[in-house]
Amino acid sequence: MKAESQGYEITIRLVGIDAPETSKKKNEPGQPFSQRARTLLQMLVQNKTVEIESYGLDRYSRVLGVLYVDGKNVNLVMVKEGLAEVYKGKPAPGFDNRPYWEAEREARKNMHGMWSLGDKYISPRKWRKQQKE
Repeated sequence: MKAESQGYEITIRLVGIDAPETSKKKNEPGQPFSQRARTLLQMLVQNKTVEIESYGLDRYSRVLGVLYVDGKNVNLVMVKEGLAEVYKGKPAPGFDNRPYWEAEREARKNMHGMWSLGDKYISPRKWRKQQKE
């Protein structure tokens, strides 16, 4: 996600979550639920004042951040809605992903969003790997 602050563009990696991938190629649909995830994120943050809780930078110099709008944790909302899963890599230093695991368990149990795919669900990490092959 890109944000602009005082004339500077900042690229933010939503820490703790991994959302379905949109296609990087023209005329390809991307991963199921990727457009719904993108739309929800836009609805939550576009043209709004966003607070960023930073957990440093990733290897691509993106800010690892939790976004808040009106005190609401946007990253966590994405997981609760079944439009992102908990990031399976090494967590950012100081980041507590326990609330995210609980939100994912609830979303899976209630078959929200991408979890409605059941056995056909493919994690974003696995999907990215398949696209490279």
